[in-house]
Amino acid sequence: QVQLVESGGGLVQPGGSLRLSCRAWGSLISINTMAWYRQAPGKQRELVASITQGGSTNYADFVKGRFLISRDNAKNTVYLQMNSLKPEDTAVYYCKGAVVAAGPGGLAQNDYWGQGTQVTVSS
Repeated sequence: QVQLVESGGGLVQPGGSLRLSCRAWGSLISINTMAWYRQAPGKQRELVASITQGGSTNYADFVKGRFLISRDNAKNTVYLQMNSLKPEDTAVYYCKGAVVAAGPGGLAQNDYWGQGTQVTVSS
């Protein structure tokens, strides 16, 4: 019914930049908070940044001053601009959206996750 698709990952050198995109497809009414998470092998999935429908943002301490989250509500898309990348940023990055859509019991808000996009920071 609803699918989130990430793009923009890849290989970059330390100090480089990448811009991730995540677009929601399907029948939906709106998306409330959207967020980016990341997970490295053998590590817990961790919140990177989030943004409300109105544009209020929150960032994990380890990305403050380096990453920027933004969204385009008309396109149901959230972005993550990643600057000054470090090797420890290497992970699969996932987007999540709190999607409002019509379900079996009527309108409901549910979290949807993307498939993830690999970001590798290496010399």
